[in-house]
Amino acid sequence: MTRLELLQLLVGQARANGFEFRRWYIVRLGLPWKNPSEAVSTLVEQRRYYALLFSHEFAVSFWKAGGQITFQVPPQTFTRKMADGRINTVQRKGYMRRSARENAWLYHLREMAAAEDPLRYMRRYLRVVEDLDTETTNTSIIPDDQTLSTDREPHE
Repeated sequence: MTRLELLQLLVGQARANGFEFRRWYIVRLGLPWKNPSEAVSTLVEQRRYYALLFSHEFAVSFWKAGGQITFQVPPQTFTRKMADGRINTVQRKGYMRRSARENAWLYHLREMAAAEDPLRYMRRYLRVVEDLDTETTNTSIIPDDQTLSTDREPHE
């Protein structure tokens, strides 16, 4: 998959979640708008896609907030080595926990900034046809008279 294809998929997923790509492109980059595919091409050619990836507007849309969940954490019993060297058994009571991922995008921005290649980090969160084909191939039974095609392009 090329950078251009990857960025088109990323922008498409963010737009599906409410990201206004045209508005961001004009306001943040100050470039004239022609069409979405040409805008993504410009980002790739001028290596300005990092401005998109680290944009808060893009991140909020790409990693949209999840709903609040409530779950029960069961009681736990485990052994632990204490500072003085003796082994102690720890017993924890069960409890109710509430979690909401309203700002998951902040976590992902931090992780992406620390990652060696931000585009590869983003690629992990995309579901594309290639991945679905690989999953179904690995989980389904293929008749002996059919062969698999493995002529895919290497990831960039």
